[in-house]
Amino acid sequence: MKFNALLTNAVIFHNALDIAEIVRQLLEEGWEIDPEDLAHISPYLTEHINRFGEYSTHELGIQPEAYDPKLDVDFTPLREQDLTATGLGQAA
Repeated sequence: MKFNALLTNAVIFHNALDIAEIVRQLLEEGWEIDPEDLAHISPYLTEHINRFGEYSTHELGIQPEAYDPKLDVDFTPLREQDLTATGLGQAA
């Protein structure tokens, strides 16, 4: 059971990194990112997970680049709203 939780957390974290990278690319291209849209994106995506397929392990020894957690998105409109009224502040 613990391995499944670890694997699930690793997949969610990887997806969150992918989403952040795509947001950075869109910002660099001049797109305006609406924080309300980001609030609806879930990092728990499973379309690319092949549970019973073959996985390559040759990349396990590659050292990743340092992660930059900063996104240049203004989240103050979300903070100013009453999130519980819109349902965004409630757990699923």
